[in-house]
Amino acid sequence: MQVRQPQQVVTAMATQEGAGVTVHRALGTPLLPDVDPFLMLDEFKNDDPKRYMAGFPDHPHRGMETVTYMLAGAMRHRDNQGNEGRLRPGDVQWMTAGRGIIHSEMPEQEQGLMWGFQLWVNLPAKDKMTAPRYQEIKAADIPEVTRLDGLRARVIAGKLDGIAGPINGIGVDPTYFDVALPKAVAFEHPLPANQQGFVYVFGGKAQIGDGASARAVQRGSLAVLGSGDTVKVDAWAGADARFLLIAGRPLNEPVVKYGPFVMNTREQIYQAIDDFQSGRF
Repeated sequence: MQVRQPQQVVTAMATQEGAGVTVHRALGTPLLPDVDPFLMLDEFKNDDPKRYMAGFPDHPHRGMETVTYMLAGAMRHRDNQGNEGRLRPGDVQWMTAGRGIIHSEMPEQEQGLMWGFQLWVNLPAKDKMTAPRYQEIKAADIPEVTRLDGLRARVIAGKLDGIAGPINGIGVDPTYFDVALPKAVAFEHPLPANQQGFVYVFGGKAQIGDGASARAVQRGSLAVLGSGDTVKVDAWAGADARFLLIAGRPLNEPVVKYGPFVMNTREQIYQAIDDFQSGRF
């Protein structure tokens, strides 16, 4: 067993997305452009409606997937493929943009906390122009693992303690867990050596790794996992911690990004822009 040690720890940066929604971006910044096959991770957490009511109006995507995971609040998804859904606390939307989709994600509340995450996942070159696909998973359909030591984990994708998440048909074989870790408890999980991933701490403080190379990671920070076959996370300083563990099979392909378009060459980006502007999405 080789524990994966943290290679890099970065703190999420405040920025604005959509029509002016404040988010904190841990992945997809100059400090950490990507962790193949993942391109972006934003946490949105606001209880001031002025900072989230404008939402994310109609915008396009091509060549990648977006994953929205809600913790609090309500969001309405609509797209030009005829899909529509209301995301509530605990729900997940996994949208495969493929050859092109136009969608919106708009708040369905005028007060209270809006809290969740959006992850961008790259598509293999062979699937860049696949047909768009939409998976909406309700909270009740996401299994939760409870261990004897009090650890609880929601299994969105991948498998934990023999329990499989409901997301299927994703080319990078993703793992996506939401783990609540009680104080003085350690989380260990085998992760195939051919996967890359990270831990994002969004509650308390956690220690990632083992021995002298372990790092303490604060709330709002992301730790990129190094090589190995096991993930180890400990709650820190006598307090509970909560984190996302996200991993997948790297594509090892060229990445050319322009806003919401993610392709393999500059020429493909030019084509995506032309197709969108010409109404071919």
